[in-house]
Amino acid sequence: MGPPILSCVHKGVPGIFMDCHMMVAEPEKWVDDVAKAGGGLYCFHYEATKNPLALVQQIRDKGMKAGIALSPDTPSSVITDEVGNAVDMILVMTVHPGKGGQKFIEECVVKVSELRARFPNVNIEVDGGVGPKTVEVCAEAGSNVIVAGTAIFAAEDPEGVIQQLKASVDKAQAKFASNASS
Repeated sequence: MGPPILSCVHKGVPGIFMDCHMMVAEPEKWVDDVAKAGGGLYCFHYEATKNPLALVQQIRDKGMKAGIALSPDTPSSVITDEVGNAVDMILVMTVHPGKGGQKFIEECVVKVSELRARFPNVNIEVDGGVGPKTVEVCAEAGSNVIVAGTAIFAAEDPEGVIQQLKASVDKAQAKFASNASS
């Protein structure tokens, strides 16, 4: 999979923005291929690299936005101010990477709040076990980007689920905007 699939999607859906969550060892090795295939955002795992700032620069040099992901067992404190301000997005995994359909790990939500407080202008994404029953707690903690796989693809009414997820995030974001302007 990977870059060959991205390339096909990029050709078949002109103008698509592809957020590429790279669950790989040595993510530095894949930057060029993902950029050539049309990746828009390259999100790597903090745990998979020794030098996140150098990797962010490598990603930017290829014309992509940069994101960094944290696995459930990694504390938010590993994201230094320098790294947090260098990326476009911080992804908080709310399941252990690698397998769909896992149960949402609610203890990870505190990381969203911590990161939102430290980086008010960075996109904060959550991925894993997010659906109608868990989206509000994520959005209220400060997540403005949601990944929902099983919740949508296994739903009887996928469009309804998508609308519900979007409404929850929009409502929370309006509250954050209101508090910021007060």
